[in-house]
Amino acid sequence: MKNLFIIIAICLLANSVNGQANFGAKIKQNKKALLASEVASTLGNNDKAKIRVTGIVEDVCQAKGCWMKVTTDNGKSMRVTFKDYAFFVPKDIAGKKVFEGTAYKTETSIADLKHYALDAGKTEAEIAKITKPESEITFEADGVIVKN
Repeated sequence: MKNLFIIIAICLLANSVNGQANFGAKIKQNKKALLASEVASTLGNNDKAKIRVTGIVEDVCQAKGCWMKVTTDNGKSMRVTFKDYAFFVPKDIAGKKVFEGTAYKTETSIADLKHYALDAGKTEAEIAKITKPESEITFEADGVIVKN
């Protein structure tokens, strides 16, 4: 048990020295990341692409950190979920992030949009205004690096 605490302390120290925390799959730092605003053009006519992305977190699921929205430059956001629901991110993250996984062109149902709005802490009146599905680019992250 004592060794476990020592290992955890070393891992926490290593993350604080790097100024980052890792969630999900370990992401290698030597690979270039696209800006969130470049995802749509990178997808082009394809329905999905395995890529690494960096962007500014706009919103995080306040229920448990099970998704985040990342700002793109066209006034829209890209929802990021986490592969196999296997990890979550802190609910209070803000700033630049790097994540790696697969981008998709999707249509998000009214039920899912209302669920996400509820997770984000929206009011019943705001949720009631959701009346049609949205075509959007979504992202399933294998891993997330939160840079401090």
